[in-house]
Amino acid sequence: MEFVAVCDKFPERAKDFMERYRADRIFDSFDDVIASSEINTVAIFTQRDLHGQMAIAALKAGKHVYSAVPMALKVEEINEIVRLVKKTGLTYMMGETGIYRPASIFCRKQYATGEMGQMVYAEAQYNHDMTRLYHVFQYTEGDKWKRMAGLPPLLYPTHSTSMVLSAAQAHAVKVSAFGFEDPFEPDIFSKGANYWDNPFSNSSMLLKLSNNAVVRISENRRIAWHFPETYISNFYCTKASYECSLVQHSYVKMDDRGQVDYTDVSDLLNPIALTPHKHEPDFLQKAVNGAWGNGEAPIQACSRLPREFDSLSTGHAGTHKFMVDDFCQAFVSGKLSPTNAWQAARYNLPGLIAHQCAMEGGKTVDIPDLGEPPSHLEVLSPDREVNEADYN
Repeated sequence: MEFVAVCDKFPERAKDFMERYRADRIFDSFDDVIASSEINTVAIFTQRDLHGQMAIAALKAGKHVYSAVPMALKVEEINEIVRLVKKTGLTYMMGETGIYRPASIFCRKQYATGEMGQMVYAEAQYNHDMTRLYHVFQYTEGDKWKRMAGLPPLLYPTHSTSMVLSAAQAHAVKVSAFGFEDPFEPDIFSKGANYWDNPFSNSSMLLKLSNNAVVRISENRRIAWHFPETYISNFYCTKASYECSLVQHSYVKMDDRGQVDYTDVSDLLNPIALTPHKHEPDFLQKAVNGAWGNGEAPIQACSRLPREFDSLSTGHAGTHKFMVDDFCQAFVSGKLSPTNAWQAARYNLPGLIAHQCAMEGGKTVDIPDLGEPPSHLEVLSPDREVNEADYN
């Protein structure tokens, strides 16, 4: 790393970031960033509706891109990002935590062995009551914050979709969806109240996958729940299945006689810091409020991370360091990140199409697919235990 800069529309925040991360300078605008010959890579952490257009502008300017989720809120923007990445060969990664979460890793590894048989049905959800985030919208949007706070839940689907689709190694081909028309805050969720004329605070979609399985995805923003926010509640197959309830993770295998063998895999999937407390009387009360929830779990391959990461904090179930590592590995090696443009499209597009389905009463429609990456490009495995490239 030769040069690091920050850019933010709030000067005081830019100054804080510069000091905190020992950056070299501050850029006054994003246009200045992508016009600079000193910058070859941009990381986009802006409002959700800006990700697509900013990634497109950066790619057109010849910059590698790391983008927060979602990839984009418009189908045409997703199409353009994939087109530009294919044309330019630049590195693009959507920073999605879902594929690095312990439940996703477990289901992905077990299913890949063939032990689970054929996938038949799965459920995943992202439960995040938005009243706990209103202060963020107020800070970034000012007087118009409610127009942004009414974002359709299914336009932010990737925490849920990525967990299941990466485990299934399949993509969605059809969708039907319905939404909960929010009666509590019509000045946020109703026609004319937000930028999308969106009445739904909660939405669920039913997906038909390319492997013939069915998946239910729920995106809930008006819900009495705290932790875990993002999780696979079940991943059912013909020979073995996985279930999660709060911090209880169960795996069952069926033998030829129809008998099932139960394995408690909680200690493998729960954060290392959580497990020593599980026999304490107030354990569940603390766990449901998020205690110990951000650390790494034994199933996560921390051994492949640079030792310089050891002292750094993490978040979202211990996933942050893996995303940084995979972007750097992709950039240095010339391989594609696990959440490359093509894969990111497959995680995002179902939600965008599903929201329109819900707005039209739940009709079933086909989901466009942008296909696989070019065959000559190798994709990094998120589950590898050793890194090939040294980027220190």
